[in-house]
Amino acid sequence: MRIGIVVDSACDLPQDFIAAHNIVVLPITVRIGDAVLADHRDEQATLSFLHAHVAEHGAEAETIPFSVNQIRDLFLQQLVIDYDHVFCMTITRTRSPIHDNALQASFAILNDYKPVRQAAGYNSPFALRVLDTQNLFAAQAVTAVEAVRLRDSGASVQQIRERLEELFGNVHGYMVTRDLYYMRARARHKGDRSVGLLSAALGSALDIKPVLHGYKGETGPVAKIKGFDNAVQKLFGVVGQRVRNGLMTPTVCVSYGGELEELRALPGYAAMKDLCASHDVAVYESVMSLTGMVNVGKGAVTIGFADGPHRFE
Repeated sequence: MRIGIVVDSACDLPQDFIAAHNIVVLPITVRIGDAVLADHRDEQATLSFLHAHVAEHGAEAETIPFSVNQIRDLFLQQLVIDYDHVFCMTITRTRSPIHDNALQASFAILNDYKPVRQAAGYNSPFALRVLDTQNLFAAQAVTAVEAVRLRDSGASVQQIRERLEELFGNVHGYMVTRDLYYMRARARHKGDRSVGLLSAALGSALDIKPVLHGYKGETGPVAKIKGFDNAVQKLFGVVGQRVRNGLMTPTVCVSYGGELEELRALPGYAAMKDLCASHDVAVYESVMSLTGMVNVGKGAVTIGFADGPHRFE
């Protein structure tokens, strides 16, 4: 059984991990004025676009996920030949239409694949499952890593599906952003009123940074801490405590809206990585997707792991 894994480009996985494990990426296109880039998780292209456009005009960006027809064409031209069963794992449907696009495309794919496979010499059936990770950015990467681990260990399709569905409701994503004004401007551009003017003004004036928690498709603040460095240090400390207590998978995924050298220099990060290593937990670092950066701003940190319910303290 040839099992394929598909994610969208908001899934913050390292570029070399994607290549090494043949993960297929559904790109999300970002348009800022006349500048357009389809995000295929090329870190250098993302950083170049960041420095040229996102910092000044990212709040006005338009993000364009793969359409129903584009997803259908990708599968029928390539994936129904390369694989027998595909898991397509998307950013939470509460934040993007790409899950619904993939789900709608799946009906056409399953109706139309047979002559394509037969022409390629395959008479066996093809199956596709579209899954909502219920999270975003570094947090949605956690289940992709687990899917790869299960596939490589020889797990069956049913075992992989059951395990992933168990994890989707137990992955926690945390984020600290540098600029609340940027987030407010971005939210207003999208018609999202979740970041009010008063909270942005007070937060910036007092240098208060909210720690946001993504869980089961919902996102909200769990702490407000003075200073970005203090906030990320607190976050890394909380993640370390969860690692000590034991995670559901041996994985922590981290993404940063900029050069990874800046991430590695943040207070508390090296200590968290050392703690993960001592508990046999792998840390996957990546440059944040372009989609992520235009939505939350340059220099933001996101981190994800699988764990039971817990308090941020």
